[in-house]
Amino acid sequence: MPIFAPVGEKEVTQAIVGGFLRQFEQYASSDVIIIGAGPAGLVAGKELAALGRKVLIVERNNYLGGGFWIGGYLMNKVTFRAPAQKVLDELGVPYEEASKGLYVADGPHACSKLIAAACDAGVKFANMTMFDDVVLRQGNVVAGVVINWTPVSALPREITCVDPIALECRLVIDATGHDACVVKRLQDREMIKMKGFGAMWVERSEDLVVEHTGEVHPGLIVCGMAVTTVYGLPRMGPTFGGMLLSGKRAAEVATHQLKQTHTATH
Repeated sequence: MPIFAPVGEKEVTQAIVGGFLRQFEQYASSDVIIIGAGPAGLVAGKELAALGRKVLIVERNNYLGGGFWIGGYLMNKVTFRAPAQKVLDELGVPYEEASKGLYVADGPHACSKLIAAACDAGVKFANMTMFDDVVLRQGNVVAGVVINWTPVSALPREITCVDPIALECRLVIDATGHDACVVKRLQDREMIKMKGFGAMWVERSEDLVVEHTGEVHPGLIVCGMAVTTVYGLPRMGPTFGGMLLSGKRAAEVATHQLKQTHTATH
């Protein structure tokens, strides 16, 4: 006797394609689009979606979490300086105190919990999707993103005439790490000037990253390690508390901005 339901290849394909296209159409317009599914982007998305915001995270890789999976030097332990362990408590991630004020957890466990929490909150994802450009409206306000499939970037130049598509949103969050890909597009247009990230200084960097997280241009918020590149701050290395708290701060700023724009239009 068969164990599984009598479903064939056609039905499997239709379920995948139909589900993907329905979601893609629905998220052609969102409240917030986050570029980068590292720890800062995931936390920001989770917080915003939990408040009922429509959130799409665009990730160029086929996996989520960025360097959160593997920690430092390909050793999958991740560290957090107090008070960032409180975020681990929220997520239900076990950890140990390595020294006073420093906590260590398993990267795969912490990353999996954060991804699951974002999904549970209602965040949707577009994987293997690279950020290509921004959508600008009157006054050079960022009003969306231009995207393409990541594999397109690997095609030979003579056959790369694959036009991207655009997604609209009320706010964009750049959570692309040291690359600061979204802000870089504005810099290319001489609309902003980035300073480039500095040398490592853990004790200063994490506080500065959270402090400088916020709107860097109308419609664009920067968080996580992208903040260091924009403002010339020291890098923090393989400790993740600053990224988690920066994600929370980005969600707070976004919530405030969304309320302001809602008030202004009503």
